[in-house]
Amino acid sequence: MNDTLYLQLGQNIEVHHPHVYLQDIARLSCTNAKLLNRLRVLPVANLDPEKPGRYVMTAMDLVDLIQKKEPELTIAHIGEPDFILTYKKTGVSHQLFHIVKTAFVCLISFFGAAFSIMTFNTDADVGKLFRQIYEQITGSVSNGFTILEITYSIGLGLGVLFFFNHFSRVKITSDPSPMQVQMRIYEDQVNSTVIEDINRKQAADHQEPS
Repeated sequence: MNDTLYLQLGQNIEVHHPHVYLQDIARLSCTNAKLLNRLRVLPVANLDPEKPGRYVMTAMDLVDLIQKKEPELTIAHIGEPDFILTYKKTGVSHQLFHIVKTAFVCLISFFGAAFSIMTFNTDADVGKLFRQIYEQITGSVSNGFTILEITYSIGLGLGVLFFFNHFSRVKITSDPSPMQVQMRIYEDQVNSTVIEDINRKQAADHQEPS
């Protein structure tokens, strides 16, 4: 009787070493302990150490690798057919960067929430709010063209660029833009609708009396 390997995969798997083994990206289960230990250290990918990023792989890639190693093994795949392998380098500098980024996001969230509450209380009159803040802090009357208006205008433009994640043909990060995400969602919905309409039509044709 052939042994069965149960292979479970997630959709987005994060690794911190360029040499990726099967145990790094998948949950494995098998009654044969010796076979399981051999497959745990099966090399899956050798990434460029200097190029962190996302790499798309399929479950069939792993099945092919396993079958080449163990031809008689039965493989039962559980989980995603396609998955993303996210390679991130570790180190003190990266940990410090994450701490700074977390602190920055917390500050932005705090002041953003405060700004939203204040604009709500002034009936979304941003100009009036800026004048009140400027007069309370400086004691001078605002002329409508102060540091608050200037930084708000610059920040609004930068916020739009970061949100849409690209400027002209230059992308800020490797993440897909919100427009790309919405287009993929739309394509999935269109495909599901077409398949469902065809299935309903075929079901209706079978129900028609001959």
